[in-house]
Formats: sequence, structure tokens, C-alpha cells
Amino acid sequence: MSYDLIIRNGTIVDGLGGEPFTGDVAVAGGVIAAVGAVDGDATREIDATGLLVTPGFVDLHTHYDGQAIWSDRMTPSSAHGVTTAVMGNCGVGFAPCHAEDHDTLVDLMAGVEDIPGVVMTDGLPWTWETFPEFLDALDGRRRDIDVAALLPHSPLRVYVMGQRGVDREAATAEDLSQMRTLAAEAVEVGALGFASSRLTLHKSESGQPIPSFNAGRDEIEAIARGVKDAGGGLIQFVPDLVAGDYGPALETVFAVAADVGLPVTFTLAIGNAGDPFYLDGLDLVEKANAERGPDDPRVSAQIFPRPIGLMIGLELSGNPFILYPSYRELAHLPLAERVAEMRKPHVRERILADQPASDGHPLMFAAQAWEWMFPIGDPPNYEPARSDSIASRARARGVSPLEEAYDRVLDDEGRAMLLVTLANFRDGSLDTVAELMKRDDVVLGLGDGGAHYGMICDASFPTYMLAHWARDRPSGRLTVADAVRELTSAPARVAGLADRGRIAVGYKADLNVVDHAALTLHTPVIVRDLPAGGRRLDQTADGYVATVVSGEVIAENGVPTSALPGKLVRGRQSAPA
Repeated sequence: MSYDLIIRNGTIVDGLGGEPFTGDVAVAGGVIAAVGAVDGDATREIDATGLLVTPGFVDLHTHYDGQAIWSDRMTPSSAHGVTTAVMGNCGVGFAPCHAEDHDTLVDLMAGVEDIPGVVMTDGLPWTWETFPEFLDALDGRRRDIDVAALLPHSPLRVYVMGQRGVDREAATAEDLSQMRTLAAEAVEVGALGFASSRLTLHKSESGQPIPSFNAGRDEIEAIARGVKDAGGGLIQFVPDLVAGDYGPALETVFAVAADVGLPVTFTLAIGNAGDPFYLDGLDLVEKANAERGPDDPRVSAQIFPRPIGLMIGLELSGNPFILYPSYRELAHLPLAERVAEMRKPHVRERILADQPASDGHPLMFAAQAWEWMFPIGDPPNYEPARSDSIASRARARGVSPLEEAYDRVLDDEGRAMLLVTLANFRDGSLDTVAELMKRDDVVLGLGDGGAHYGMICDASFPTYMLAHWARDRPSGRLTVADAVRELTSAPARVAGLADRGRIAVGYKADLNVVDHAALTLHTPVIVRDLPAGGRRLDQTADGYVATVVSGEVIAENGVPTSALPGKLVRGRQSAPA
């Protein structure tokens, strides 16, 4: 037989956790046509001797809602083996939206997801109003990988209720009926479900809580029933992690999902210290699943496989001095001039003696979490020793943490970055994360690709899974087969995308060829490739020999090709017969 592509003699990791084996993978017409010892020839062959061959990775939690409109590259995700990205998470996005509410949604995304307003103003053509029209806009653009979308709650609320929705007034019966109708419409044309949030930190740039913040049970249920009316889909939810209170909000969402018959995935964070409140969330998951039948939709906690944190520095959205009036006097200067000023003794003394203002992004409370702040290093270390924290380094030097941080942000001519580990780093390690990743009711996610352009670069987590968790960690490692399963079939199952995430005949030919021994994650860098010249954090890796989407090679040895086979995935997908 003749095929489009044959990957020869690789170590095949099937995506289901099965024992890896040596063999070939043949592709024809965008799907896997043969696995094992493959006879015949192909238009292109890749020698994978000594290399891993895995399914393409599925990222459940991204925010490429804007980037998928203005760019054909979903980086950083596509540089780390991701071949399907789900967006619309946290209940924020750009559709549905009346023309008069464009500024409202821009303000919302700027605050919640750290996307500069000018980037969205320049990059979004707003050729849509309804959610179906937004999906059509996505469908009309070529890109490197597949994208799928959830219906975001806050835009839906504003679309139906106008300023009443922005002001978080209770929805009327008429409002609820319209939300249900629009949710059904969204799923009918391809939404995977809907997303909502009541996280305290999720605020607009102008400082207001998101429209969905205190939405009542009747509203959640109306939208969920709309999803069910159109055949079903996923509920994605962010509880108030800051308050450490998983109870009431999750209980409401789980009860609605059980009544309506929908699966749920929600954000779970592990506190670095103090009461292990994350266990309350897991208890609720176990209870919810125990009350469902074996064939009913499941509830899953979604975790991130390294510390949830911020990148801070002089070129980024935050740094330890961002709220200081004396620093703000210099903040407008080009980096080189700012560094020169900050190195002057009298400027240093004035900034270090200053007090922070009370305004600013709500996450900036963490910009002085000295015990949990670390130089990122090159290569980046996401499980650093406590002795390397800014607080520990300051004690060793006999200076204040503020002084140590001041010196560190001036390293590398002001380009140095610090990692603030906000969560998941319990007692200074990832041991708790290791325990949770082995649970069937926990799924990986929260990479946030396409958002937090100036403070987070977590879309690289698939590479971290394979390099750190399945190779480098001194203890508690995962097998390669288990790590790949958590990146492929597990998230595909949660998303309802049963046509991908495994290597078997008939499945979508999304594949990675990986030199596991050479896999290396590079330190994040700043690039200026957003609309209006906006800057973002980007991160690359070595070791990806080839990434394949629908049978086409989109990148070789870390370099993108001209192939742009990525499509909009419309709705849940069935497994091949």
C-alpha cells in the first residue's frame, strides 16, 4: 500500500498507558491507517529509531480566543507537542457580544487574562456578534493546530442582560430562558460546553468582579440545560481558590450537572502551606462520582503539574516594585535606561525605602512573597530548593529580601525573571502533585496558553511532564506511558474528543516524534509579535523531532513548517468505529 506518511521503527506510546513497543505508524487521509510492522511506501517517511512516537497532546485549558483570530500559530502550545487546544475557559471570551459591549469584553479579558487592551483593539476584527458567527470566524482561518471552544458565561450574560449583567444583577426568568436558548445554539454549532468562574481574582482591568461572579444556581442550571438540549457537553468551572472554599460553589455546580446529566471539570489548586483545603475539593469529587451511575458523566479536578505561579521582572507585567511610586517614576523608561537609573545608589535607596500604593493588578500581592520566590535559572527549575528562595538568599547574604530581589531583577541587564510559586508547591515540593496525578478523577490542564502574556508562561507543561516527571525527577517519577496518557487520552476523554489522544487505526493522525533523552525546556523569553507590537512571554524546547497534525508535519526539530492543517473542532467527537 501507499500512504501519506510512515513513521518508522519508533517506540510507540499508545496514549492509553500501554507498554511502549517498537513499530511503525502509517497515515493516510489524515488518520492513522496502520500500526505495527507496516509494508508499503509513503510520500514521506520519518526514521524514529530510538525516538518516542506519541499521540498529539490535548490541552484542556487555554485562552487562544484572540490569538486564534489574529495568528496562525498557537504558540507556545504548538511548540510543546500540543495538537488540540480548548479555549473559552474561565467563562471569558469574545462572543456572543453586541457591538456596544466590545469595550466591556476587552476590559474583562485585559483584567482576567493579562492581554493588553491595545492588542485586542488592534487584533480583533469583530466580524461576529453571535457565538455561531464567532465560530465561523475561527473556522475561516488557517492555523497550525486544532482549536475547540467552550461557550463563556460572562459574555453570554452581558449579551443577554447588558449593563445589568455587568453589574451582576440577578437574572430574570426571561434572561434565563434566553441564556438557555443561546447555550443550545452554541452547542449545536460546535461548542464543547460552557465555562464559568467565581474566582475573586478574576476582575476586569477597571477592577470590577467578572459578570458571572455571583450568578445563582438558576442561571447555571439554565445554561446547563441549554447545553443538554443540544446534546450535551462539558461544564468547566473555577471556584474561589483564593478563599480556599470549594464547598458551596462546587456543590451547586455538581448538583446542577448531576440533575442535568453533564460532566464537570474544575480548577484545583494545592496550597503551599496551611490547611490542606484542596482535600475538600477532592472529597466533593469523590462524593459526586459515587452518586452517579457507572455510565453517567464524571466529575474531574483539573491540576497543573508544576507550581501555579507568576513570572515577574522589569520587562513583565509585575515585579516586586511595580506598586512603588518611586519605581513608577522610572517605569516608562526603556529597559537599559531604567536599569542604569536603578543602579544609582540614591535611586536604589529611595525605592527600597518606599511603600507600595494600594492600586494595581490583584495578583501583585504575590510580588513580594519572598519565601516562595525564586530565580528561574537557565534551564528553568520549576521545583527549586527552598534554600534558593529570595528569602533564603537574603538571609545568607545578611540583607533584606527586598534588597535581594532588587539585585536579582537587575541581573542580565534587567532581563532576569523570578518565579513566584503561588500554589502546588506544598512544603516546598511537588510531592502532593505527584500523588494527585495518579488519580483517575484528576486531569492535567491550566496551561493558560494565549493569556497572561506578561506574567505566566505555563503552556510548556507537556514538555515538563516528559522531561521532569518521566525522566529527571529524583523520586516519584511517572513512567513515560503514564505521562503520555495524562497528556493525550485522559484530557481528550474529559473534553469529549474521542477521535484523538491514542495511536490506533482510525484515530486522528495527530502525533509527536520525540527524542526523550534530548528533551530540554528553555527559559522563557520576551517576544513582540502580538498585534500593535504587544509583547508576550514565549518558551521553546529541544527534542521535538516532528509534530504532526492531521497527517501533516507542522514542525521539525522545533522549526515550524509551512503546513497549517489545524481546524476548528466543532463539538464532541465520536471514537472511530
